[in-house]
Amino acid sequence: MASSCLSKLPLLSIKIAAAFTAVLATSPLARAESPAPGAGSNGSTIRVGGSSTVFPIMMEAVRAFRAAGNSTTIDLKETGTSDGFRRFCAGQLEIANASRPINSKELKACSGNRINFIELPIAFDALTIVVHPSNTWAKQISTKELARLWGRQAEAKIDRWKDVNLDWPDRPIKLCGPGKDSGSYDYFNKAINGSPDNSRQDYTSSEDDNVIVKCVAQNPNALGYFGLSYYKTNQGKLRALGIVTPAGTVMPSVANVQAGRYRPLSRPLFIYINDKILAARPDLQKFTTFMVRNGLRFVGKTGDIPLPASTYQLVESKLYKRISGTAFSGDLPVGLSIGEALRRSFDANKLPQFR
Repeated sequence: MASSCLSKLPLLSIKIAAAFTAVLATSPLARAESPAPGAGSNGSTIRVGGSSTVFPIMMEAVRAFRAAGNSTTIDLKETGTSDGFRRFCAGQLEIANASRPINSKELKACSGNRINFIELPIAFDALTIVVHPSNTWAKQISTKELARLWGRQAEAKIDRWKDVNLDWPDRPIKLCGPGKDSGSYDYFNKAINGSPDNSRQDYTSSEDDNVIVKCVAQNPNALGYFGLSYYKTNQGKLRALGIVTPAGTVMPSVANVQAGRYRPLSRPLFIYINDKILAARPDLQKFTTFMVRNGLRFVGKTGDIPLPASTYQLVESKLYKRISGTAFSGDLPVGLSIGEALRRSFDANKLPQFR
């Protein structure tokens, strides 16, 4: 898996490395910073929360960290990206897992509480549309059909398969998807419906992707969506639909995401680290370095899509030099390729207000 990643983006990795070296040499944020009074007072536990999509990757990291003989207590929860950012910006988490970049409202909350952070890309994902294995009629679906089905205007109106596609049967359709605190909810609705909050609400929702898996797996008329790793783990119970694009139907897969073909439902995954607490706590420094240094291995184990191997070294350098702020300016870009996301993540020209 790692070799296929490297073969896709060798020139990009060289360009990013050169640009990033310049950032490290000139950025005023690379200097040492004294921790705020009281930072790290909860030093007995590292609190990690947020995205259910990133959760399996972080769980692998925690297991390996403990197996390596580290006794630090790590409290890991999956509550959804939005909930994770709320808690992180309130100072209740040391690390926030996120399946989307931090948004403008969350940036203001962090700023208001004087919480600076380091934003680290750790993997890529393909939001995957799934149906029950006994579904014999739907093999692929277009973004227009997804919008017809999932947009706010569909609530209490589009409730049968034939309402989505006239070639599909006159059968009820059961919808299962992420809840409002999920980054998958925000990303899917921005990519498909044009806005993070443009979604019908008459469906079975949860911030726990395993609940969505169960919802689809138990109903022959169901359709749902979540991250690729959850589909891979449960593909004996589910079937993925291809996405109709101008270039043809594209299935969610590592190869298609790496090649930039699976758009607009491909997305980067992140962790956000409280910068001042990181400076004050050696245990947090040790864990985050361990997680990033072994990121390729952890991502491979969970079935997510790894970044190019050389990029994890750049991510570790960003952590070591404590380059803070977001490269996405509070925006939620959709359909980025791995190369585009990496260029954004290591951009030397970030606006000062978002550092």
